[in-house]
Amino acid sequence: MTSQIPDQTGRVFVVTGAGSGLGLATARALSLRGGRVILAVRDEAKGRRAADAITAAGVPGELLEVRALDLADLGSVRDFAAQLRSDHPHLDVLINNAGVMAPPRTLSPQGHELQFATNHLGHFALTGLLLGMLAEGDNPRVVTVSSTNHRQGRIFFDDLSGEASYAPMKFYNQSKLANAVFGLELHRRLTAAGSPVRSLLAHPGYAATGLQTSGPRGLVKLLFGRLLIPLAQSAEQGALPQLYAATDPSAEGGEFIGPGGMGELRGAPKRVSPSDAAADPATGRRLWGLSEELTGVRYGLPAAV
Repeated sequence: MTSQIPDQTGRVFVVTGAGSGLGLATARALSLRGGRVILAVRDEAKGRRAADAITAAGVPGELLEVRALDLADLGSVRDFAAQLRSDHPHLDVLINNAGVMAPPRTLSPQGHELQFATNHLGHFALTGLLLGMLAEGDNPRVVTVSSTNHRQGRIFFDDLSGEASYAPMKFYNQSKLANAVFGLELHRRLTAAGSPVRSLLAHPGYAATGLQTSGPRGLVKLLFGRLLIPLAQSAEQGALPQLYAATDPSAEGGEFIGPGGMGELRGAPKRVSPSDAAADPATGRRLWGLSEELTGVRYGLPAAV
C-alpha cells in the first residue's frame, strides 16, 4: 500500500513520535518516497536508532533529521519550533502523531495532566508555532492522529488535570477527543481565514505498538498490551490512514481517515465520521480558547461564523 504514495521528493515533513510505532512506520514510508523527514522525538538516542533503521532500508541519510521534542513540556515545544524556523524556510506537512496512553496520574512541567499535555496541548502549541512555515509550503497539511477512543471521551473542562477524579483510560479518551475537536476546529478556522493549509484527522484502528505497553499499568496493560495483541494490525498497517491523509491528492481538509474494516479496527484507509462531540462547533471554540490560554500560543485565526 505504501508503494501507492505519490512521489514526495522535495517535500518536508515533521513527524512527532517518530522513534517507534506508527511514527517510525510513517517516517520510513515518507522517506522511501523521497520526502525529507524530521523525526521529532523525546529520546534523541532512540530517534537516531530509528533513523539508522530507515537508512538501512535504503533511504539516503540526508533525507532524515532527528530533533528533540518533549511535547509534555511547552518550553521544549517552543525551542523545537524556533530552531526549525531558523533552519528551514518552509514546512509542507506536520503529522501530530506522538502520544502517551493511560499512565498513572502525572503532571507536566507546566502542571497539566500528562496525557492532555502530551497528546493535545503540545500538538496544539506546535501547530500554532509552525503555522507560518506551513503556509509557505507546497499543498500544506496538518494531520492530527486521534483514536476510535475519542467516541468514548468527554472533556472535563472543570477538572482537566484529574485532580478531583482521575482514571487512566478516561483521561486518555479525553485527550483523543481533544485531538479530534482540535483538528476539526482548526479546519473551520483555516477555512474562514482563507489559508492554504488543510487540517485532517486520522486514526490507526487497533495497531500493535509500544503505546499499549509503555504507559498503562495493571489490567489496562494486560488487556491492550498482551491479551488483545493477536487481533491488532502491524504498525505499518496502522500508519496507512495518516499517510493517506498526509499525501493522497484527493484528501480534503476536515476529513477523518481511518481503517475501513469492521469497527474501524483494521483495514485499508477510508473516510470515517467523528463523534457528535468532536464535531460540535461550540466545544471546538471552548477548547480552542482554553488551549490558547494554557499554552500561550495564539494563532490569530478567526472563529468560523
